[in-house]
Amino acid sequence: MKDTDWLAALHASSRRLAEAVDGLTDKQLATPSYASGWTIAQVLSHLGSAAEIGAVLVQRGIDGDPTGPGEQDTKPVWQRWDAMSALEQRAAWREADARHLKLLDSADIADVQVPYFAGLLSVPVYAGYRLSEHSVHGWDIEVALDRSAKIPADEVELLWQRLDRVATRFRDAKTLTRLKPGQIALELTEPPRTLCLDLGGELHIVPCEPGDPTATVQGSAEAVLRLVYGRNRVEDGVAATGGVTVDDVRSLFPGY
Repeated sequence: MKDTDWLAALHASSRRLAEAVDGLTDKQLATPSYASGWTIAQVLSHLGSAAEIGAVLVQRGIDGDPTGPGEQDTKPVWQRWDAMSALEQRAAWREADARHLKLLDSADIADVQVPYFAGLLSVPVYAGYRLSEHSVHGWDIEVALDRSAKIPADEVELLWQRLDRVATRFRDAKTLTRLKPGQIALELTEPPRTLCLDLGGELHIVPCEPGDPTATVQGSAEAVLRLVYGRNRVEDGVAATGGVTVDDVRSLFPGY
């Protein structure tokens, strides 16, 4: 994996989402997305306002300014985007996303540190945070328009490399307490490999060590990735055996 792979994936995700939403009517933009409680336009607003805020932070990184984001950087932006119509939100997303990508392309990958919510991040690591948002929320929109939509394999592969951060942060504490201790084998296809979901004092996705897992979850890398993001559907074909059910894992990862 090259550092530039993250930026290339962001561009691909942006192009794919633009193709999905171009030509949608105001009524279609107001239909529900897969993100609970959000319409298609509201997901675009979320991605667009994040791109606008992100562009400010990337520019600070380019300028050598380590000042992290504060309420003064976020609240006015969110208020302005929330007040837009659905058609305005789509148009503004296009503009903000393009501006954000252009700025990222101009950043020196070797030297720039972006002052993000999670601290000072290299450009590839920052792009990973953005890809996590854009790929998954893009799917929230795409699947509302086409039930067969999937996150592309190259983006899935990149997102698995940082999925432990997501799993550790966005897990349900009560469910973790109920299920631990234990180790759930994640048997993935497309491509085939096995990882382990370690349920100890905390939760982590780790390389599998020899041992007897308490349970096994099986499914495609794309479907299990979305399961950890709280986006599992019956038709995804994920199965569980042993000491947990698929519903247990859904409860463990409620999503965001």
